[in-house]
Amino acid sequence: MNSEKIRSFVDNAWDESILPALENYIRIPNKSVIFDRQWQAHGYMEKAVQLAAEWCRRNAPRGMRLEIMRSQARTPLLFIEVPGTGEDTVLLYGHLDKQPEFTGWEPGLDPWTPVRRDDRLYGRGGADDGYAVFSSLTAIHALQQQNIPHARCVLVIECCEESGSFDLPHYIQQLGSRLGDVSLVVCLDAECGNYNQLWTTTTLRGNLVGTLSVDVLTEGVHSGAASGIVPSSFRILRNLLERVENSGSGATKVKSLKPVIPAQRRLQIRRAAKVLGKSVYGKMPMVKGMQPMSRDPVKLVTDNTWGPTLSITGADGLPALADAGNVLRPHTALKLSFRLPPTANASKVGAEIKRLLEKSPPYGARVKFDVESAMGGWNAPAVASWLESSMHAASRTFFGADAMYMGTGGSIPFMGMLGKKFPKAQFLVTGLLGPHSNAHGPNEFLHIPTAKKLTACVAQVLADHRQRA
Repeated sequence: MNSEKIRSFVDNAWDESILPALENYIRIPNKSVIFDRQWQAHGYMEKAVQLAAEWCRRNAPRGMRLEIMRSQARTPLLFIEVPGTGEDTVLLYGHLDKQPEFTGWEPGLDPWTPVRRDDRLYGRGGADDGYAVFSSLTAIHALQQQNIPHARCVLVIECCEESGSFDLPHYIQQLGSRLGDVSLVVCLDAECGNYNQLWTTTTLRGNLVGTLSVDVLTEGVHSGAASGIVPSSFRILRNLLERVENSGSGATKVKSLKPVIPAQRRLQIRRAAKVLGKSVYGKMPMVKGMQPMSRDPVKLVTDNTWGPTLSITGADGLPALADAGNVLRPHTALKLSFRLPPTANASKVGAEIKRLLEKSPPYGARVKFDVESAMGGWNAPAVASWLESSMHAASRTFFGADAMYMGTGGSIPFMGMLGKKFPKAQFLVTGLLGPHSNAHGPNEFLHIPTAKKLTACVAQVLADHRQRA
């Protein structure tokens, strides 16, 4: 393989066709279904799928077949096949749905307006992860330009990932044998520790999301008349949360969330922490004077990738500050988002948390915890020697440094599903979400030089996969 030709082809593809397509994609507010219940009527998801499909047709590798799969009331799925040599298949994954706008975008930036500043392309969804379909197909095309053999490739591009991928099992069942004998999965929806080398994800945390609600009155009452007689629903919530989390340290009190971290993962954590150093916390946009939970990079990486955590991501029953009168409110509800260790049983965790929160409610208040989503994590299988050699070689060639292994604090539901369906498959889970790229938050950006290098690395891994012993 002529690496310089691969680099040149990939760079040109990004500059001439991928970046313009991504700019048009960013303009489409195709929020995932749980954030836009009227997604079908609005038509944004369809527009995004058609944009991607049209680009693929214009930039098709030899023999490509493309299908937009549809099922009533479900988000569509883009399924692409590219024939190759040999009997096995490479599955390449990405998604097109997006997180909502969020607040706090810098002046001159907007979630639905693409803006290029230096090496960055700003806008919602570019890095998470609209680029995946373009990058994956370009890597295949780059090999074909040099007549380098590759295995049969299938691209699965869903539109429900940011909602938990609940439509995906339906399509995977429909595809059945069309997926083929998958021996390698390439997922371009993950993080990178820096922009200096190829990073591959070894673990993903699970995610449990639910709503905890407390009712104390049938209607609001003057706070002067009710306080001291009726307890605050918010105080009861504070009490309940203390059952599952130590508010002082953040340590979990849920028995099923205690992780056992394998020795290999601990070694990889130490190596990643050594490379990343203070950037583990330095990349976070903390307010002046704010300190991380620890100064030890090893502990921070460990807690971020294997540690159970609770985040409060939303609230109901709390009026805006301007509308907050002297009323003891009848009801408070919080959206709870638990990050689970990669090996935790999400259903078991959900049942335990529900029991802890609902039992013996203080003062007899009406307490309810509704689990809305329970997604298990993922712990990658042992890396085959050919893949380890290929990743390091690709990283040295296109980045100038060895590849690195790192767990990810977030979730990709599809990986666990694929791990069960193809237990012998190898996984290259990687991506562009590096320092400050801020997926899901304000000022999300894609780092263009890294995107190009990552695409070239995928091309090399595909070539090495076909030539493996």
